[in-house]
Amino acid sequence: MPAKTQDIVARVLARCDQLAQFSELEDGVLRQYLTPEHRAANQQVAQWLNDAGLMSWQDSVGNQWGRLPAAKENVPRLILGSHLDTVPFAGKYDGILGVLLAVELLSYFSDQAPLPFHLDVVGFADEEGTRFGTTLIGSKALAGQFASHWLQLTDRSGTTMADALQEFGLSADQTSAATLNARDILAYWEVHIEQGPVLEALQQPLGVVSGIAGAKRAHIRIQGQAGHAGTTPMHMRQDALAGAAELIQFIETSARGGQHQEVATVGNVNVKPGAANVIAGACTLTLDVRALNDADRDALVLRIEAFAQQMAAQRQLNCEFDWYHEAPAVLCNNHIQQQFHQAARNAGLQIPTLPSGAGHDAMAVASVAPVGMLFLRSPGGISHHPDERVIADDIGLAFNVMKEALMLQALK
Repeated sequence: MPAKTQDIVARVLARCDQLAQFSELEDGVLRQYLTPEHRAANQQVAQWLNDAGLMSWQDSVGNQWGRLPAAKENVPRLILGSHLDTVPFAGKYDGILGVLLAVELLSYFSDQAPLPFHLDVVGFADEEGTRFGTTLIGSKALAGQFASHWLQLTDRSGTTMADALQEFGLSADQTSAATLNARDILAYWEVHIEQGPVLEALQQPLGVVSGIAGAKRAHIRIQGQAGHAGTTPMHMRQDALAGAAELIQFIETSARGGQHQEVATVGNVNVKPGAANVIAGACTLTLDVRALNDADRDALVLRIEAFAQQMAAQRQLNCEFDWYHEAPAVLCNNHIQQQFHQAARNAGLQIPTLPSGAGHDAMAVASVAPVGMLFLRSPGGISHHPDERVIADDIGLAFNVMKEALMLQALK
């Protein structure tokens, strides 16, 4: 790795460590929307931008921005970025790495010939939804999708988002000012850790993202009849947990047999009465179903629902699905994918294409701009955890690929 790239990587890693200090937890990382820690992170990123001679500003919902201006004023902007907020007990790199790598790219090109487009960086204020329970607040605001009813959402202390905005020095009446005009955006590019094990299994440092999976989530309620574990014959039972176990097995088997990389997860099971000597009378499950194509996802959902009703009829149970969340799949722009692959080849790499099973800010921005994403491998596939790691050489390679991609864009 060239010395200059080594310096860039060392700076990115040191800054990830520094931002991790802006945390509500003493024994882990937690940085939530519109908190003092959010403010401190924005101010620190702004300082790094200013130190590099770049513009910086904060928008009306708390997204932190920076810019390397083009030679001309009336040209579109190419936006690089990711998010600066975290989940509780997070790692140091999910979202944050993409923002800091973008800062380095702006700084690098500030020493080159002026670009024919404004090069912007954005550190989105809230992607995770940790404080108010709704995700992608910052990027949805950019895309004109900030919902007014969010202002009445409350955190665990009872503070509304509207009050939190005011305490942060912003105004609930001005959230629409964060919306960008689609005609002004050339594209949005996001570098992010994979948060999964695929690139490591392929022994690849980087990957071009083909798209972001669409997700549906449900609470499944199975109602049976509680009874004495010793006196109720097996053939006369209406065991909700046994029915749930059968359904869980089908969900796993059906997703494994899918032809389109579908995934389905039962992440929580709650059983009542929950006693060792009582047949389970009721059971509640959570279900998360994802696929890169919404039709494939919905087809799997239909198979699961059909099996659940068949199982319930055979076992004399009642089974109901409450679908409480749906996010459409988003495909990354094909031209940007090819541009990233060419940039990787220019940097001496041949890298794979893979889908993202996790949601990202690019999902929201895709409604107003072409989007592209580049993944870095996640050692052990670990993310949303203090053990989340990155490989220094991978950061250097990601910087070089994005640098080459920007050079290709400048030649158009």
